[in-house]
Amino acid sequence: MKKAYLETIALVERLHRECLEVIKADLDRQGIRDLNNVQAMILFNIGDDVLSVGELTNRGYYLGSNVSYNVKKMVENGYLAQERSPHDRRAVHVKLSPKAQAVCQKMHEMYDRHVRSMTEVANESDLDTANGVLRRLERFWGTSMNYVAR
Repeated sequence: MKKAYLETIALVERLHRECLEVIKADLDRQGIRDLNNVQAMILFNIGDDVLSVGELTNRGYYLGSNVSYNVKKMVENGYLAQERSPHDRRAVHVKLSPKAQAVCQKMHEMYDRHVRSMTEVANESDLDTANGVLRRLERFWGTSMNYVAR
């Protein structure tokens, strides 16, 4: 069991890195040089929402300092519109600019291409099973932080 568990951990990490590389290659093909793969994923996760940086951190599972830096760069490069909350002047909310919406549309198109060609790799049932296991693993890791060393 330990060997399989450690292999799963390594595989999840490699898959995440590989996914980011696929996104980077797609950005390169589009000639987008002022946006990196992590920033593209942040934009994709924002979607149609208006979020605070804290909400973005919670939803996207990014490290807070990285999100703040990336948000700043994406505002500077015209991918995010930023506005202060009318209720809490300390809070800043972000939403996608038209430039970012175009990038997200291209990402949807990329994912659609992947889905069409994925039939050789996995079907929907396979993915549902994998997602179920990964959700259980996520819950396990989330609750394992509560264990006290004995």
